[in-house]
This record gives sequence, C-alpha cells and structure tokens, in this order.
Amino acid sequence: MNTLDRAPIGRGIARTGLILSVLFGLIAVGAGYWQVVRASELSRAADNPLVIAAARDVVRGTIVDRSGAILASNRYDANGEPYRVYADRSLAPLIGYASPVYGTAGLERADNAELSGLGSNNSLEDLLYKLAPQRRQGDDLTLSLSLKLQEAAVKALGAYRGAVVMLDPRTGRVLAMASTPVFDASAIANPITAQAAFARTSAAAGQPFLNRATMGRYVPGSVFKIVTSIAALGSGAINASTSYPQQPAAEQTGLLVSGFRIHDGHHDFTGSQVLDYDQAIEVSCNIYFALTGLRTGGAALADWADRLGFGAPIPFDLPTATSQVTNGGGSFGGGFSDDVELANAAYGQAETLVTPLQMALVAASVANGGVLMKPELVTGISGPAGNETIGPAALGTVMTPAVAGTIGNAMELAVESDWGRIFTTGAAIPGILTAGKTGTAEIGGSAEPNSWFIGYAPADNPEVAIAVIVEQGGHGSAQAAPIAGSLMSLWLKTLNP
Repeated sequence: MNTLDRAPIGRGIARTGLILSVLFGLIAVGAGYWQVVRASELSRAADNPLVIAAARDVVRGTIVDRSGAILASNRYDANGEPYRVYADRSLAPLIGYASPVYGTAGLERADNAELSGLGSNNSLEDLLYKLAPQRRQGDDLTLSLSLKLQEAAVKALGAYRGAVVMLDPRTGRVLAMASTPVFDASAIANPITAQAAFARTSAAAGQPFLNRATMGRYVPGSVFKIVTSIAALGSGAINASTSYPQQPAAEQTGLLVSGFRIHDGHHDFTGSQVLDYDQAIEVSCNIYFALTGLRTGGAALADWADRLGFGAPIPFDLPTATSQVTNGGGSFGGGFSDDVELANAAYGQAETLVTPLQMALVAASVANGGVLMKPELVTGISGPAGNETIGPAALGTVMTPAVAGTIGNAMELAVESDWGRIFTTGAAIPGILTAGKTGTAEIGGSAEPNSWFIGYAPADNPEVAIAVIVEQGGHGSAQAAPIAGSLMSLWLKTLNP
C-alpha cells in the first residue's frame, strides 16, 4: 500500500479530532455560561434544589414595610429551630408563608433565595456554602408596602371577596396589595399547627390561597373604557369632540351590530343629547364606546392594550396572570371573532379579562402622563454582602401626555361633576381633586355584577393610583368607589400627608 492509499485515513483522523475539539469547546463555553454568566440568576431561582435545601437550614431574613414595621420575622421552637411569624393576616395572600411542612408561597417563595441568604452575587461565598453547608443568615427585605394601609384595605373589603391594588404612579411602587379572604400564614409556618391550618385553609370557601390582586382574572366592565380610550385617542380614531349622531336613538332602541342589539339605558337623563367623549365617560355610555371600538378597530385595540401589559404576564416580584382583550383566534382583527365581539369588548364585556394589578397600571399610566412604570414591591435588600436599593424603572411610554391629559380630564369629571357623581358615589376625596372610573361587570346568570373602580389622586398632581374589585358587589358606585375614596383619603391625609 502506498502513501496515496493512506492519505484519506489521515485526513479522517484530523477531521475527527477537529470535530471533537469543537464539541469540547462548546461544552466548555456552555459550562462557563451556566456557571459564570447565569450563575447568579440560577442561584436565585425559587425552584433551585440548593435554594430549597438551604431554606430548611437558615434563619430567614426579616421583611419590613416602608416605615420599618416588621411584617415577617422568626421565632424558635423547643429544639432551637426557627419558624416564621407574620404581623397580620392581611399580608397572607401577598407575602405567603415559609413552612417546614408545606414549603413556601407568595413573596416568601419568589424571593426565597434572598431570604435564605443565597441571593448575593458573591460566587466564592456561594461555592463555599455548596462545599460545606452551614446555617446561614438570610437577607432582609424592605417593601414599598404600608402595613397600616394594607390592613385598612382588607378591612374595607370586609366579608366580600375581592382585591385592592394601590401604587405610586410616579414610581410604580406598591403601597397596598390586598386580597380577600385572607388566612393565618403564621399557623401554617408553625410546625405544630401547620397541618391543621393548611387543611382548614385549603377547605375554606373563597380560595384564600389565591392572590386575587395578581392572579384573579375578571370581566372588567366599564373600567375597560379607559383602555378603549387610550387606543381610540392614541390612534387618532377619535378626539375629545367626537360624537355619534345615532347614539341618542340607540339609547332607546339598542345599537344593532350585525343582528346583535347592545343596550345601555342607565342614563335616561341625557335624553336626546348627543354626547362627546367627556360626557360619555361621565355617564359611562356603552353605546358611545361600542361605536368607538368599531371605529378604532380590533387590531388597534389589541395593540394598544398590549402596550399597557395585556397579552403577557406583567413583570413583577410575584407571578401574574395574563390579561386579555379577547380569547383570540378570530380573523376580524386583533384576534376578535367579529364586530359583535369587538363592540362588546370595547365597553368591557365579551371575552375581556383583567387582573386588578393590570387595571391599577392602566390608571397609573394616565396619572403619570402616559409613562407606564414597572410595578415594584421589594425596594431594598440588605445582608452580610451589603445593601441593594431597587430603584424605579419605566416599562415604556404608552401614550402621549396630551392623550393622557384628555383621558385624565374626563376621569376627573367622572368623579367631580354633577353627572359623574351619580355613578361614582363615595370616590371623591373632600378637598382633593379625584379622577376615576367605575365599572359594573356583568358575570352572567342571576348573580350580582362585580363592582369596580380605578382612579388616582390628586388629579392635578397624582401621588396614588388604585384599582378595586368587589366580587358580586353590585354597581361600581355601590362598593368599589367608596372603598377607593376612603383608602386614597387615608393615604393622602393621614398616612402620607
């Protein structure tokens, strides 16, 4: 055999060596990526086995509110093992629990790494712990929450199931995030009472473990008219002077859309008057907004809603359910099935579903001149590695200041004007200009509608935005509006004057 016969074998060996070198190189790059670039992220993941194991052998960090009031701390059992105690049941759906029997839930789960002392960026420290585990001290968390406001929100909801979200529209920082019914998180965290407390809560009516503020999805009713307003005014489909000549007659006979008749009839006192945009918000005219939705179009409505956070989970400290304008799949535009669905969705019915957090952000974006801020609950982390402050961050500009001003003016009239007060009883704060919108969301059958309110104050210099949902609370003015007015008043006049 001559050298020409052996040449292909040599080239094959070289080729194989090259391939193996590339593969080993890719493995090295991948290992480096996960061990170095993504190491911090992985070490913070709530489902990381190391984090879960560490949580069983750690003195968890303390959680405090914006004023330093302790929300979650530790006690010790007869064997010297720590367990969690919580300041008030109003915090339970939000902060959750850390239980040696049932694991973690709520913020205790979302920030388990930090509270377990594994949330630092100190790779050497984390490596030493992996090699020689020992009891650690977890990091402390500071929340933007006000405990007193949180307690007041739960008290205001009373025996109703529902939620309240209050935040600073300028920063996105959450001031209160209440969900009812509540439960006894301390009893679930205590190893002696955990099993009985967990079984009792699991069997209780109203799903106490559900954080309705972030995970509850509701038909919005007329509060969705603010989303339609943003889409219609932002896209140029309407302006503040837009009116529809057919609207007064449709108030009497119903608006016929492809064989489906849309009714209104709750503002007979407007008679034959053709309403403009401000007046349509004041009296919450369904006919006006059905026509506006059709003029705006499904694609535009869906697109502008997406800018507000619809269609995807909201980036937040806790998991959030996705709000939607439609179930999708239709070919009419924006996923709507036809003009009937679009017309009904435009005033908050049809297949439209929202979370209370989403609607608080809608109100906040108007209050903040069109800029939507990222909602934030955790504002500070402190521990042996040092202190970290989490500052405000904008998610984007949803609308121009001019559009926000037009909508804000109409929302102010909806609370402060003679017409508006008929539908927003109790929302106005004496001595402080208030802006808002009620909603009465029909849920089918003979059940009472859900009661909604979204708004902000002071209207001329907003410091707080709010969303209130009271399940089967009746008209928006019956429950949600007075709850919102009382809580905004408490915050602006007493807790943060």
